[in-house]
Amino acid sequence: MTQQYPFRNFYHIVATNAKNSPNKTIIYDGDLKISNRQLMEYADSVASRLYDYGIKPGDKVALVMANSWQFIATLFAISKLGAVVVAINNFLKEDEIAYIVNDSQAKVLFSSTKFAKETRELLIKTNICKIIWVDGDAPVINDRNIDYAKIIAEQKNTAPYADKSSEELALIVYTSGTTGKPKGAMLSYNNIHSNVHCCMQHLRVKHGGIRMVCYLPMFHAFTLTVTVILPIFTDSGVIVIRSIATKGDFANLLKQVLLKRVPFFAGVPDVYSALAKAKLPWYFHWFHSVKGFISGAAPLAEETMRNFAASFKRGTLIQGYGISECSPVVSVNLPWENRVGSVGKPLPSYQVEVFDEEMKQLPRDSIGEICVKGGCVMMGYYNRPNDTAETIIDGWFRTGDIGRVDKDGFVFIVDRKKDLIISKGMNIYPREIEEIIYTNEKVNACAVIGIRDSEANETPVAYVELKEDVTATESELKDYIRPHLAPFKQPRKIIFIEKLPRNATGKILKRELRELAHS
Repeated sequence: MTQQYPFRNFYHIVATNAKNSPNKTIIYDGDLKISNRQLMEYADSVASRLYDYGIKPGDKVALVMANSWQFIATLFAISKLGAVVVAINNFLKEDEIAYIVNDSQAKVLFSSTKFAKETRELLIKTNICKIIWVDGDAPVINDRNIDYAKIIAEQKNTAPYADKSSEELALIVYTSGTTGKPKGAMLSYNNIHSNVHCCMQHLRVKHGGIRMVCYLPMFHAFTLTVTVILPIFTDSGVIVIRSIATKGDFANLLKQVLLKRVPFFAGVPDVYSALAKAKLPWYFHWFHSVKGFISGAAPLAEETMRNFAASFKRGTLIQGYGISECSPVVSVNLPWENRVGSVGKPLPSYQVEVFDEEMKQLPRDSIGEICVKGGCVMMGYYNRPNDTAETIIDGWFRTGDIGRVDKDGFVFIVDRKKDLIISKGMNIYPREIEEIIYTNEKVNACAVIGIRDSEANETPVAYVELKEDVTATESELKDYIRPHLAPFKQPRKIIFIEKLPRNATGKILKRELRELAHS
């Protein structure tokens, strides 16, 4: 029997909050404070315009947006209509975004104006009928390019509430695999609500008691569930941070954590490495309210954990584990039960076990593929039934990660079964980079691997075998790749090699390249 949660869909959350505590501030965005009633009104205005454009239940609406209150209002607006949110990585290039828009069959795109270079031509390259421009001057305004601010100013409420059930599709998150193009993980309302509810139970937080600061990109499944949906689900409040690019931005982040009395802080290893090294004012260390600094997206380096513990006497740095297909939180340590080296115990009602290649469950402390079962497991991959059938077997989601579960139930990640590279919390699949390199007429063969640095970040490194009697330079190939891939995907180093190592069938042996890189 499916677990029942307090809300059926996202719009049900904001409507309930607006009824029960209409004047409570639910979003802080710079100097702007938005109450529950205002958030619902903004969502109603956006939903009304989408309804006028013919958006109906089940239609896909794509977002290429920066962190903002508008992102959150749009999320709830789409839910009101029973349509489906497609949250797209705003670091991607035009062709990468176009692929996702086309694959998801999105009909309307919301784009922050700062991303206009990568999105303005999508009216030509995709089947979207409108682009709604957010935050700033749009490149053009006409019947297909719409100003978000004017939609909000209309204050319309003419769209019917579809009131979709909790089992319905809410969100498609495109996740990087190790081969081919990104796949859309379909998450239901129940998937997200399960993750939120189980996080509340696991962290022992009550309704109204988990205000979160949102500074990581909202398009990321971890950010969206933990720092956007969770604090609104609990009527606690979201502090939106639009950037941490400068020292001033970073100082503002810490100021908001302090002043808004944030109980849990969610981050990635890079942020904790910076915090451990930063000279923070004494009063931050003495007066912050953070019980747990939760790290996800990539492994924490031991050096970072030591440095952080030495600097922060209050609040514990704890590791968690998640994956987009699991909505995404699977396990997390707790400040009062933190087993260093592990990623914690599974959230309540979730099962995590290890299996062999034949999907036979292995005993505790055995090394195998980590598999997850529970309400967090996605509905499947959008329009990819074969991939879904290979990945979800008898309710168990195969993560592709190798690890173990100890006798006490703590999960340990040992390695990755696949070649996925995680760079500063962003997933990179090598084949996509390799396919671009292969289009260069001077290249005979190539292979991309991830090299881990002292802070446990991985960076893509390309090994290239040139054609006979041909020369090329590293800068030449980097210039060739640059227009085709997002900056975080571009190889940090290109190494030329006379002959790539291969097995008897001609397959390139990446294992030997990793050994070569570490030698």
